Formats: sequence, structure tokens, C-alpha cells
Amino acid sequence: MTPETLLQALPGIGPARAKALAKLGLVTAEDLLNDYPRGYEDRTRLTDIADAPEGEPVCISALVAEPPRTSRIRAGLSVSKSRIVDGSGSAEVTFFNQEYVRRALEPGESYVFYGKMETVGRKRQLTNPVFERADRTRFTGRIMPVYSLTAGVSNHLLASLALQCVEGCADQMPDELPGELRQRYQLAAVEYALRNVHFPADEEALAVARRRLVFEELFTLSCGMAFLRRRRGEKEGQAFPRRELSEFLALLPFAPTSAQRRAMEEIAGDLASGRSMNRLVQGDVGSGKTAVAAFAAWLACAGGFQTAMMAPTEILARQHWETLSGLLAPAGIRVGLLTGSLGAAGKRAARAALAAGEVDLMVGTHALLSEGVEFENLGLVITDEQHRFGVGQRSALASKAEKPPHVLVMSATPIPRTLALLIYGDLDVTIIDELPPGRSPVETYLVGEDKRERMYRFVRKQVEAGRQVYVICPAVEEGEGADLKAVTAYAAELSKTVFPDLRVAFVHGKLKAREKEKVMAAFAGGEVDVLVSTTVVEVGVDVPNASLMVIENAERFGLSQLHQLRGRVGRSQLHQLRGRVGRGKWQSYCVLVSGNHAPDTRERMKFFAQTTDGFKIAEKDLELRGPGDFFGHRQHGLPALRAADLAGDTRVLKEAQRAAGELLDADPDLSRPENRPLMERVRRLFAEEGEIFN
Repeated sequence: MTPETLLQALPGIGPARAKALAKLGLVTAEDLLNDYPRGYEDRTRLTDIADAPEGEPVCISALVAEPPRTSRIRAGLSVSKSRIVDGSGSAEVTFFNQEYVRRALEPGESYVFYGKMETVGRKRQLTNPVFERADRTRFTGRIMPVYSLTAGVSNHLLASLALQCVEGCADQMPDELPGELRQRYQLAAVEYALRNVHFPADEEALAVARRRLVFEELFTLSCGMAFLRRRRGEKEGQAFPRRELSEFLALLPFAPTSAQRRAMEEIAGDLASGRSMNRLVQGDVGSGKTAVAAFAAWLACAGGFQTAMMAPTEILARQHWETLSGLLAPAGIRVGLLTGSLGAAGKRAARAALAAGEVDLMVGTHALLSEGVEFENLGLVITDEQHRFGVGQRSALASKAEKPPHVLVMSATPIPRTLALLIYGDLDVTIIDELPPGRSPVETYLVGEDKRERMYRFVRKQVEAGRQVYVICPAVEEGEGADLKAVTAYAAELSKTVFPDLRVAFVHGKLKAREKEKVMAAFAGGEVDVLVSTTVVEVGVDVPNASLMVIENAERFGLSQLHQLRGRVGRSQLHQLRGRVGRGKWQSYCVLVSGNHAPDTRERMKFFAQTTDGFKIAEKDLELRGPGDFFGHRQHGLPALRAADLAGDTRVLKEAQRAAGELLDADPDLSRPENRPLMERVRRLFAEEGEIFN
């Protein structure tokens, strides 16, 4: 066997199983070796039948005292039973729908059983235990790996295949970490790490193996991000002429905060430096990032360059278009819009104007990346909600310029520093940590089902005062989850029963883009009192008149997502930029509705209700959920991490980043013979993001 051996070539793996394994990304032996377990079962604990604790998984070595007997309870359900004995007593083993045990368990033979012991009446009983003959144990008496599965693939199958691969070719896997680096940081060899991450000899061996693999992963990622940063820092950029900040501030209908001014000054310095800017502007909803982006586009236009601004949704793209058109028109800046929902004629006209230089700032969605979109002189690329775009998407937009454009990315998602070090490793970071004066924090309350009628009265009170209300649900339709509020059914209930005299509408991600935009436009225009929605409004149009957000089944959302949603009813400067009426100083509220009384859930919800600092919330969210779920499924654009847990591996992360910096200082291009395998690993890691390291 070699690392390139196809799993389908192994015994027992036919086309159907091979197809199921491929769904997990497992095609070769190397794929399986690099598919680390998601957890472990400690099957080393051996106990007697009489001493086995109730309800805890244990191993029991016992003799089969009588032949298994099978009976059918009903169609599709059979029960097989036998009796096992050891020196301390006897127990009954029961198997449901596992008739093969009649042949597998031989009377008079000793087996090791792994399962939870129960007492039923006067009998001790094991139900559906794992078992192996005592003289042929492979998966009992050891720490057992637990893998991520899919339909048609059992954990026993994956463990069996992993054992074959570990024994067959772990010693053939190349060690891509330089030997001197392994010695300095006391890292295990790759063969030892692979053997013990899959089938650890003991807890200490697992810790040593995991540290090696976590370090390697974070080290490679840090090298790649540092490599990107250095390479972009070396690129010459277009130098935009400096202009007096006061000229731009005269366009604003409000006085900027000191944090906004600081961000603008940093951007002006970048744009005038002659080096390509790669900067992130990060701040909560309403902190004024749009005004900062407008300043950057204003400078680009003054220098004779075009700007592209990409948003993740059509609703947000249209909002930016409206906002920036109104703000920049007095300065003679022409703002265009290009989205997927534009008709064919509209798209042709937008593309033609862009190519002819008749548009200074083009706002759009992923449509900006499509073929046929050409700029006359692209000098600045702005992406909003950066965590929704991968490194490769930024590069794809930047590639539409003749020379490397300046890049500005914005995010309203506060990100823990440990995660930002990786996600934004190739960017300079500006944090807008100040909200506009007069903005009151959103008051947040946690209520149970017993307060529902009171909550409904509060909704009506807000509407009677002239305000509008969001109601957020975790599901679109009934049946998506037990006891979950679903948008369609709940909107109907509110409209017909609870608020028959109010204007209730709903929106969710399954609606067509035009339908969503129509509903959101009606809500923004004050034609809807109560909007029932999924989290599609998390990144959406600003509605300054909305003063209340009710979040049903609040325990089903991550803290950072709750924070994003809550920001929809916070006071912001956007309504001033767009000339919206209704600039009153009313208080905004967020009501979390949850019937879940689990102590950890209540603690999490209470923490959120008492905290408005987005960065503290993000740190807590990362601690509770881990990086894999922090943004949802791979939205952040990071290469997939198999071993590392950024919430718990911060010490290793710092070591890996230090090591990466030292190595790149000594070998900036990773061109030395001993570092070439590492360079290949960096290329592979970033390949799916579309970033090429030449």
C-alpha cells in the first residue's frame, strides 16, 4: 500500500461504499490518514460484570455461556439475546436487528464487550455492545477514534480502513516540516503523529501527536498568510493624490467620530504611499464604515481611478448604491449598480458605461466577477462583509485591473483577535471602536413562553407609537425542526390571530430576489408594521424606524449572529446619509424568546443580554462554538482546518506564527531545498481559495 492507493482497492470497498466515502472527501489512503478523528472513546477501562457502573461505557471481558437466540417482535424488528459470565457474575447481552450475532458469538469463547451496563429488574444487561474475541482485539482495550460520518459509512468501517492505512503507509508520508524546526519546537515525526492521532497508545501520546499536527497546520497557514502579506506589500500601487479631509467632510450631513477620522487618515496614507493598500475596516453595525468607504472612493475618483464595491446580497448592494449616490453626487461622482437581477439590457448598459469610464464607482454583487465586466481604470476594490468572501474572490475582482488595485474590506462582524490573526493575516486592520454620539445601546431582554402575551402587547405599543418591528425565526417552514417558529406559518398566525389590524409581511431566503427586495422595500418605506423573517435581514437594508426586534427560539442562534441581528435596530448614521425622515431619539429594544431552560443555555443568553461589546461577544462565541461554526459553513474563506481549534490552541498559534516569521526572514521565497515541501503544502492549502503561490 502507498499513500496514493485508492480506497476502492481495499477489501470490502465496492463502488457504492467508495462513492459514500468520496462524499467525505476520502478517495485515497492519504486522504484517510489526513482525516483526523473528531473525538475518541476510551475503551481501555476493563471491569467485572458485578462492578460495572450504571450508564458509563466500559469494557468487560466475559465468556459466552449459551448460544444466542433470536426472536421477531414485529416486522422489521428482531431481538437476539445471550448470557455472558465472568468470575464476578453474569449479564444478558441484547442486540436489536443484529441477527449476525447468532454466528458471531460462540458459546465457550471469551469476548471483550464495550457498552453501557444497565440493571433491569434483578438482571445486569448490555444493549447493542461492540464486541471482539478476546484473542483478536482491534477496537477494544484501546482508545478508539470517532470519525465524521455520512450515509453508508459507519465508524467501524472508517476505523478499520484507517487502521489498514496507518499500518500500511503511515511510514511513507513525507515530513514537510524542516528537521531543525521540529527539534526547536519539540515536535513529533509525522509517522508518530499519524499513528497516534488515529490510534493513540495513551492520552499522552495523543497530546504529543495532536500538538505536532496542530502546529503544522497553523504554521503552514501562517506561512501562507505572511507570504501573501509580504508579496502584496512589495507590489507597487497607484499613488492617489492627497486631498484635504475637510473637502470630503463638507459632503457629510454629520460630524464624523474620531474613530472614523482616524480610519480615513490611515486610508489616505495608504492610497498616497505608492504601495498597494490591503486594509480591513472593522466595526459594529452603525459605527460608520460606509462613510469611510465613501471617502476612499472619493479619493480614487479624484485621482482619475474607478472603484468597485462588492456586497454579499442584492439588498445590501442596492442600499449602498442609494446611500453613496446621494452622498457623492454633489462631488460629481457617478455611482452605478450591477446585480444579477438586472435585466439583460440593464446589465449591458451598466457594463458599457463601466468600460467607457462613465461610471466612477460601481456597486454590485458577485455579478462584478462575471466575464464581460471590464473597467476602464480600476484603482480601488471595496468588499463589504469580508468574512463572506474568500481570498480568491478578492483576487478575482482585483484581477480586473491592469495594475494591482488598492483593496479595502469592511466587516460589521467583530472577530476575536486569535481568529483575525489568521483570517486577516494579509491585511492591515483598522477598528472603528466608537459609535456616533447620541446612539443609545439596544436594551435586551430574555423572556420565556410564559411572557409571550406580554411581549405581544409590547409589539403593539411600539407600532402604536409609530415604530416598526422585526420578528426573527430560525425556520422557513413548519417541519424543519421540532417546536421551532417558522416564518410562513408564524406570519400567518400573527396576521390572522394576534395582530389582525396590523400590516404583517414576511421574507426569507427561499423567496426569489425580486420578491425579497419588494418586501424589504415596503418595510423600509413604512408600509409594513411587523416583518417576520429569517436571518436574511442580518445583512440587509437599514430601517431607522424599526425600534424592536423579537428573536424567537433565540437559543438556536450563535451569539455573534444575535449581535448582528440586534444591530438592525440600533441607531446608525445611514439614515442621515440617505436623508431618511424620522430621526427621533427613541429607544431600541431586542427581546430574546426562549423556552429552553438548560443552565448553560440560560447563562449564554443572559451573557448576551447584558453585553453590547461586539468583541467580547465574539470571544465568547468562539469559546462556545469553535471556529468551524463561528461564521457558519466555511463562510470566512479560510482554508479548512482539520486539527486546530483556534479557541483552545492560541499558545500553539503564537508559536507557529513566530516560527513562520523566523523562517520567512531566513528564506523569504521558501526556495531552499529543505523548505520546498513546505511551499508545496502552502500551495495545496490555499488552492481551493483560488490563490496561487508562484
